[in-house]
Amino acid sequence: MAHFTLRSLTLAGFLLLAGCSGMPDQIDETNGWSAQKLYSEAKESMSDGAWDRAIKMFEKLEARYPYGRYAQQSQLEVAYAYYKSNEPASAIAACERFVKLHPNHPNVDYAYYLKGLANFNEDLGLLGALANQDLSERDTKAARASFNTFKELVQRFPESKYAPDSMLRMRYLVNALASHEVHVARYYYRRGAYLASANRAQTAVKDFPQSPATEEALFLMAKSYDALKLTELRDDAQRVLRTNFPKSAYLTAEAPADRKGAWWKLW
Repeated sequence: MAHFTLRSLTLAGFLLLAGCSGMPDQIDETNGWSAQKLYSEAKESMSDGAWDRAIKMFEKLEARYPYGRYAQQSQLEVAYAYYKSNEPASAIAACERFVKLHPNHPNVDYAYYLKGLANFNEDLGLLGALANQDLSERDTKAARASFNTFKELVQRFPESKYAPDSMLRMRYLVNALASHEVHVARYYYRRGAYLASANRAQTAVKDFPQSPATEEALFLMAKSYDALKLTELRDDAQRVLRTNFPKSAYLTAEAPADRKGAWWKLW
């Protein structure tokens, strides 16, 4: 039987521990890098489309050098990197953080613009697959958030170079949101939910009065109220439709109560 001395056992234990920790630690290539070096590497990564690496560099920069112009600029650049890497939630959070920390920064208008873009792109397909889903369950939160952000940018920074594009996107969002409400109203009407249909159509008219979808929304209100036998409300909706859209194809018959008339066949 073999015999081990205390000294040999201690040595063996030491060698065993050394063997277990024999794997070399991963070396951080950025150790000792200056703020300028980290920033330039992050910008180079962005130029190459290496968004994940750029994000890591910007985050390391801010963690190691939390003060100064490089850290401040990194907070804005990382938001763009998140946006380009299809991480809208992180991009929005980074923009909101920048606005909170630097409300008077000369580029704070860009933070608003980028936040609006992140929400805009998240719901860019607002009307894209309406036929394949329950329209009543469609969430327009991102589109509304995008609109509100662009609106704030235009109001606070009317001279911003991002203001013209923001206004164009606001116009698109208004039309998209109004169209969505009309789609939902039509969805409810065809399923016999006339009160729900009238309410959604009314939302489109009230919230987005300048949208082209207002014409059909008024038409749907009149149809829904007629189905509910609310003749006064029906007549009011038709009167507003006639006043605002005198050449509307929905007005091809005088009496909306005449269900056999062309007025009811159009839709």
